[in-house]
Amino acid sequence: MTENRNAHWFAERLTDRTIRGIALETRALIRAGALPVGTKLPPIRDLAFALGVSPATISEAWSELRRHKIISGRGRNGTWVSGDRFVAKPHRLGSSGNYGDGILNLTAAVPDISLLPPLAEAMAYGASAENLNSYERNRILPELEQEVRKKWPYEPEAFLATNGGYNAVYTLVHALLPPGASVAIEDPTGMRLLDILEDRGVRIVPVQCDGEGPLPSALETAMRTKPVAFIFQPRLHSVTGQSVSQTRLEALASVLRDTDTLIVEDDGVGDISAAPRQSLGGYFPNRLIHILSFSKTHGPDLRLAVLSSSRTIIDQIQSYRSFSAGWTSRILQAATAWLLRDATTQELVDRARMLYQERRANLVNALQQRGVGAMHGEGLCAWVPVSSEPFAMVTLAAHGIAVHPGAKFSILPTYYLRVATATLSDRYESVADSIALAAGT
Repeated sequence: MTENRNAHWFAERLTDRTIRGIALETRALIRAGALPVGTKLPPIRDLAFALGVSPATISEAWSELRRHKIISGRGRNGTWVSGDRFVAKPHRLGSSGNYGDGILNLTAAVPDISLLPPLAEAMAYGASAENLNSYERNRILPELEQEVRKKWPYEPEAFLATNGGYNAVYTLVHALLPPGASVAIEDPTGMRLLDILEDRGVRIVPVQCDGEGPLPSALETAMRTKPVAFIFQPRLHSVTGQSVSQTRLEALASVLRDTDTLIVEDDGVGDISAAPRQSLGGYFPNRLIHILSFSKTHGPDLRLAVLSSSRTIIDQIQSYRSFSAGWTSRILQAATAWLLRDATTQELVDRARMLYQERRANLVNALQQRGVGAMHGEGLCAWVPVSSEPFAMVTLAAHGIAVHPGAKFSILPTYYLRVATATLSDRYESVADSIALAAGT
């Protein structure tokens, strides 16, 4: 038997009448058992009247709970409590399958472990890092800052070491972006970036791209929503493998010049790209955050990225970090500084870049020979056009090949597959045969 709680009952218990407040306090009532699973919620208009807020406020609050599967709608039958706990889960990443033996898994655009530099000597050096085991919340080790400054694409006020590139994005999103705000982001983009933004509850505004980067006209359209932030990859697009041209970068700067939008640059692939490091930091140093990850080049278990910005923004991000890990391991920071100084490590990174480029080019060449319009580029994966994503996925699965559908990387309709190429050292011809069949060519 289901419970029924009228609008007056809610009005007596909800004290914070903001969107977030209504969502949080309703969630608390559900967790406490005051609103058991199966409870029917009052109509939005009735509840809005009782609380003295607009129906849109209730609708947005309910959308937050619905997104976390705590409530669900049943058409004209109303809205019901469907869950009694909140479980944070990256939807796009979490929906990835587990593939058994006999499946060629081309879903993960990750580095080839055999091409990463050895870490033993670097870690031994890191164990003697300055100020080791202190609880002082250092933002970045001086020796790491000294090394990253040598090739940084602009001269920033301050640096901060973080626990990887996505940790940097997650932290700044929670420190600087309020739920419900608009955020412009290039489309397609990294699926984990979308997961982070969707979890934060922001409104995602897609900015479509071409072979040179985000389209200025699309960014101009996005600016009409007055986004709090614009997120893009200024060097190499991790999904499509295309690089932003200098001309395009200047055009984006022109669009952003008369706005107060925060600019977030994510260089997640790092020196896997042969393209020069570049940034809009020279135009907008006071409202730009530039992130460089070392996971793809030097090893994901280093858990290290470095971001730069103004001192004010770094202060805000560091303040948020104080709720959890107030600093990034000094051992890992010192080890990374050692790797950046080591000539042998640089040779290994250069060799890996060349092999990744060769592997990607081999597959793209084979696809183009079969009439599939994949584009040459760089990075750890290829972005392959298809007639139908569902048909392509089923066809490849039947051939023992797993890839990601383009839909995981976009909030717009897509007709692509993302195919990881970093570990594809052979089998180009047979893989291309299967993809051509799946693409409908």
